[in-house]
Amino acid sequence: MSSIRPTTSQPASARRSETRLAVSRRGLLAGAGVSGLALALAACGANSRSSAGAESAAAATGASGGTLYVLSTDTDINWDPAKSQSLATTSLALVHRRLTTWDITADGVPAVVPDLATDTGSVSGDGLTWTYTLKEGITLQDGTPITASHIKYGIERSFAPALSGGLGYHKTLLAGAGDYTGPYDGEHLDSIEVPDETTIVFHLDHAYGDWPWIVSLPAFAPVPEASDDPATYAQAPVASGPYRVEDYRQGNSVTLARNENWSAATDQVRTALPDEIVFSLGQDEDTVSQRLIADSGDDRFAFSAQLLTASKLAQVSADDAVSARVATSAPGPLLYLAINTERITDPEVRQAIAYAVDKTAVQRTLGGELGAGIATTYITPGIPGKEDYDLYPTDMDKAKALLEGKQVPELILLSQNNEARLAISQAVQQSLAELGLKVTIDPQTTDAYTERATQGDGSTYDLTVVSWNPDYPSANANIQPLYASSEIGQGGHNISRYSEPEVDRLITEALQEADPEAAAAKWAALDRRIAEDVPGVPLVNRRNSFLRGSKVTGFFVAPFPAYPNYLVLGVGEQ
Repeated sequence: MSSIRPTTSQPASARRSETRLAVSRRGLLAGAGVSGLALALAACGANSRSSAGAESAAAATGASGGTLYVLSTDTDINWDPAKSQSLATTSLALVHRRLTTWDITADGVPAVVPDLATDTGSVSGDGLTWTYTLKEGITLQDGTPITASHIKYGIERSFAPALSGGLGYHKTLLAGAGDYTGPYDGEHLDSIEVPDETTIVFHLDHAYGDWPWIVSLPAFAPVPEASDDPATYAQAPVASGPYRVEDYRQGNSVTLARNENWSAATDQVRTALPDEIVFSLGQDEDTVSQRLIADSGDDRFAFSAQLLTASKLAQVSADDAVSARVATSAPGPLLYLAINTERITDPEVRQAIAYAVDKTAVQRTLGGELGAGIATTYITPGIPGKEDYDLYPTDMDKAKALLEGKQVPELILLSQNNEARLAISQAVQQSLAELGLKVTIDPQTTDAYTERATQGDGSTYDLTVVSWNPDYPSANANIQPLYASSEIGQGGHNISRYSEPEVDRLITEALQEADPEAAAAKWAALDRRIAEDVPGVPLVNRRNSFLRGSKVTGFFVAPFPAYPNYLVLGVGEQ
């Protein structure tokens, strides 16, 4: 008789560390990403495309000028860096610069590069202090020089409860920031020093080698205190990037015009080719696709901010002229089966589940090879440090041998109640039924699912399918949020409820490693070490497909972040 579920378990609160990262909820959303997109890809018989999409579009250099249109189903865009979870290569980065940023190319590995700062940071010997010097010639939209005080204030305001919702990694990394609630009551953070207006110094609670990536996140954009109205800043921000918000019409459109005081000479990632960028909001998803397929009028200069659905993928794949305007990422964001290790305690049962799951069946629910690639690791493709291995290839004979003589009770598979997630859960259910396990799917609304998976005590599920896309391109953002014991419950994303002291120690060592190559090696080793305990089963890495008009140039989708790089887009002659 195998011990599958313990009768008691240590309270999650007793296992948590004071330094738990405030990660975004992106990983739990269905197809989560910039816009909280639905995981929309379903069965489609199209063949696989190039990972970068249409090479001719990616290689083309657009001329300066014209208007670029972004067609979005979203009804709003929040331009306040304190409240935004926007990636460093999408909408917010057109308006706001940060200390560092991401260099994303169609065929390259993501790199962190200087943005407002002269370098990616100088770290002290103990890893606790990071120093940045600002570039010369950087200004706000009114021509005022950007200062270290602007950046310090922008970070401090992100702690205000009224401005919650943005990416908050820094909130648990900065020393003495645990009870800080922002600058509006006159309080300031001692852990951010401004010795002069071109220097900013950060004092961390503990060494953190990925700090150069952290200062690329939205909250590290400059915000002048005199212009800060928390109630309206999301619609009328002060720009430091190549564009400023010229016209904001909630639910309808946002128009970005050139920021004449942006310095191209100081910016290595933004080409700022269009004179104007117009976000058309509240668009019907199907209508957007049909308009771009038709490719007439202003739609020739537009692209969709949303993934192509399965039906539209099938439609465009049948037309060579249209399919040439589709950019499809290489396999990227991870879908995995989380196994609740507090309830399924026998590692051989977890191994049997890993061997039994038919990943190709999961892949078929997402459109075959066009929709996803088979996953075998927790670190997603396109992230430095990923090393390929496959500890548990599908093998039903091995799975059944591992279960001989074991009594496994009925398993509850918690699922989000949407078509795609249910289809994946059903594919897993069928595999485990062949293994001889009874699995009941428990569909829940997104809010109820999130509450039970991240806030509950873990007693209501044995399995669940999770989507995860890192908030920045480091293996840390794959491993630590998903498998550190400090991330169990209370909003954490360790949905496997996996707690292993040795792994926690190794995570701490990798977090503190400041050398990128050494850190990547440690994360790769951790990936395999965790997989040996089988707290989850990597299923597939999704491919994201986006459609553009024929006059949009520079359009590609890299493996990470698997979304178009807005910063390099242009348009042809209008």
